[in-house]
Amino acid sequence: MKKQSGFTLIELVMVIVILGILAATALPKFADLSTRAEGASIAGARGAVSSAAAIAHAAFLIDNSTATIEGTTVTYQNGYPNAATIVNLAGLNVGAGLDFQGSTVPGPPVVLTITNGSGTCSFTYTEAVAPAAPVISTVLGTGC
Repeated sequence: MKKQSGFTLIELVMVIVILGILAATALPKFADLSTRAEGASIAGARGAVSSAAAIAHAAFLIDNSTATIEGTTVTYQNGYPNAATIVNLAGLNVGAGLDFQGSTVPGPPVVLTITNGSGTCSFTYTEAVAPAAPVISTVLGTGC
């Protein structure tokens, strides 16, 4: 007769309990990654807007007229891209989980608020008013 070897039911249950405890302690750390990812995406969008404004301003300083940068015709407001142009110039789109809202206060300066999909993080782009550059706020919100 051969002696059978294997795990007892109690040993298997204990392994499952230990794995359950480990999973319960690790899960909250991974569950919070979506909030941090949304904060990182809005910070990246802010960086793209800042860079696009600087590049467009440099193009304006070179030829003082309307420029076309990577297929986007730039409309200037005091030497910097206006709010309607900056979204296209920075390559931002709603498909990336971002939302764009212009100010409801009429005319200059137009304030563009860019928020993430859940609405927890945002920053603003305020068009340039002579002689100052546009104002791009820091990223504001919870968990950003």
